[in-house]
Amino acid sequence: MSTETPATDHRRLVIAGSGIAGLSAAIYAARSNNEPLVLEGDEPGGQLTLTTDVENYPGFPEGISGPDLINEMKEQARKFGTEIENGVLEDVTVNGEGADRQFRITLTDDTVYTADALIAASGASARTLGIPGEDELMGWGLSTCATCDGAFFRDEEIVVVGGGDAAMEEAHFLTKFASTVYIVHRREGFRAEDVWVDRIMEKVDAGEIEIMRNTEVTELHGTQEDGIDHVTMVSNPEGHPTEKLDDPDTEAFEFDAGAVFYAIGHTPNTDYLEATGVDTDDEGYLITEGGRGGGQTKTGVEGLFGAGDVVDFHYQQAATAAGMGVQAALDADDYLDELDRTQAAAATDAGAAAAESDD
Repeated sequence: MSTETPATDHRRLVIAGSGIAGLSAAIYAARSNNEPLVLEGDEPGGQLTLTTDVENYPGFPEGISGPDLINEMKEQARKFGTEIENGVLEDVTVNGEGADRQFRITLTDDTVYTADALIAASGASARTLGIPGEDELMGWGLSTCATCDGAFFRDEEIVVVGGGDAAMEEAHFLTKFASTVYIVHRREGFRAEDVWVDRIMEKVDAGEIEIMRNTEVTELHGTQEDGIDHVTMVSNPEGHPTEKLDDPDTEAFEFDAGAVFYAIGHTPNTDYLEATGVDTDDEGYLITEGGRGGGQTKTGVEGLFGAGDVVDFHYQQAATAAGMGVQAALDADDYLDELDRTQAAAATDAGAAAAESDD
């Protein structure tokens, strides 16, 4: 087995992630002559590529599909000099100090890059429940993407788990295919925006959607050959029934379903940054400087900036991710300019010292 160290390719700026935050950062970074390299990861384009119609991104009064928006942004980024490569990040370390400080970025295929600055825009991945049957049936009746898989379940009774905007959007979309969509939510009230709740209630009135409040799915039943057959649920009138299994008011029951879609939030993709020592919150979201003025996307690691859903656990909108990507690019540009001045001063001092020693 070879023990040779992989060859490295040095870049001024690397952007981890090709979703809307990463591509927005790339456009601005390229226009600042920072020659960014965008690493696409294992979900090129990010979550927006899973969205059929984007109705709330500024500048598109008739809406635009998620994939179309991402493709247009890629072309715009390339136009100004961005390089986009497919690669899944394995590990990032920080090497050197001062003017010699660099990030060493290793991909899962052993490709290695070094970079003066890094923007983490690697997004977040869909959460799961961790219940029996989940691992066996993921992709076989269980999905986290309605636009990807909804058409496979025409005329089926479909369960959507969640109570936020994503769950409402998924359920609304799935009415195109399902005989009935059942929204299963562990509480009484929804976290979704009023506009989405209103749309769902219209579908409820039309008989296309039913809402199962204060209910949770606890087990999935089926096979990979035949898909999901039914699910086990529990309900409690006070909500959060899985926390009250011993409560006599908690009821367990079986429910026929042909498919289940999870829409219960996301986990930020930050594991690859662990070796940098960057600070995260309890759920793994990057902690940035925030506040007012410049430097809002700085992390506690010099030269590392965060943008989009890898930072934002609250808004999680395409437009806010784009804005944060722009901020990260501008913050990185300031950092790189200061690094250039530091390196130039160090080179001048070294030259003067060499000349003095020759005298």
